[in-house]
Amino acid sequence: MNPQAKLVFITSLLLGTTITISSNHWIMAWTGLEINTLAILPLISKSHHPRAIEAATKYFLVQATASTLILFSSMTNAWHTGQWDITQLTHPLPCLILTAALAMKLGLAPFHFWFPEVMQGSPLITGLLLATAMKLPPMTLLYMTSHSLNPTALTTMAILSAAVGGWMGLNQTQTRKIMAFSSISHLGWMAIIVVYSPKLALLNFYLYSMMTAAVFLTLNSMNTMKLSTLMTTWAKTPALSAMLMLTLLSLAGLPPLTGFLPKWLIIQELTKQDMALVATIISLLSLLGLFFYLRLAYCATITLPPHTTNHMKLWHTNKPVSTWTAILTTMSVMLLPISPMITAIV
Repeated sequence: MNPQAKLVFITSLLLGTTITISSNHWIMAWTGLEINTLAILPLISKSHHPRAIEAATKYFLVQATASTLILFSSMTNAWHTGQWDITQLTHPLPCLILTAALAMKLGLAPFHFWFPEVMQGSPLITGLLLATAMKLPPMTLLYMTSHSLNPTALTTMAILSAAVGGWMGLNQTQTRKIMAFSSISHLGWMAIIVVYSPKLALLNFYLYSMMTAAVFLTLNSMNTMKLSTLMTTWAKTPALSAMLMLTLLSLAGLPPLTGFLPKWLIIQELTKQDMALVATIISLLSLLGLFFYLRLAYCATITLPPHTTNHMKLWHTNKPVSTWTAILTTMSVMLLPISPMITAIV
């Protein structure tokens, strides 16, 4: 892709995100979301492969539908209350429509069907943007309207997302699809807590974005698209493979690692809200995710590929790891000891 064109698209992404995050009026928030959608489409379809074109088309249709629903809910609310302010969403019908629209934007179950397909058709770096940066504007809107959303609807969608993300990720062999189902599962954790503690949902989103970025950048530097090629990367970059294993276990939420922090705080908050049963259910569902993260980690570090493998063995490389990959991986593994400081800031 032409560097000037790429610069325009990246700038538009930043512009759209900034407009949505900083707006108080529904029309401005909608404008930012539309700029974002139009800017990411060329990045998804830049390979001109039929799969990429299909992914871009699916993404466009779903996002356009969700944006229409956001506009419809804000107009209905303005009709009933005379308010265009984002925080003044008070009527139950617009609240329900907005919940569905943001769930569609984010890829929360039962509106998740588009997300794995779009991720599979996109390059790894675009997949990273879709899983992290593109979810920030809808998450911000969810944060700003959290006081007026329906807790029962969000809890139901959250448990469904954790279940779907876990079950459907189990039999996948493509790394991008596995990361897509991982994203759906993590969104369930954010959706379940956003009504009770919006700041905790945002903290979860930031830590999830950091860990996902570390995994995607590692996979990109190894040029790994599926599990069979992941099995041969230990010969090429042994240190990076070992760190990938730790980052994946952090995403799964295992204790001495960073990923345990948001899960621990969310379970604590749900217990305070007398939702111990819901906390137990979503914790058990996250074990499904643990299984496929362990599978990825096993393929990355512990497996010697069989001698009949069709993939060419990779030469050991001394190419230095990107600074961003190193920083993000270290943070994804080692932030738990400073959790009191993080919770104090939040």
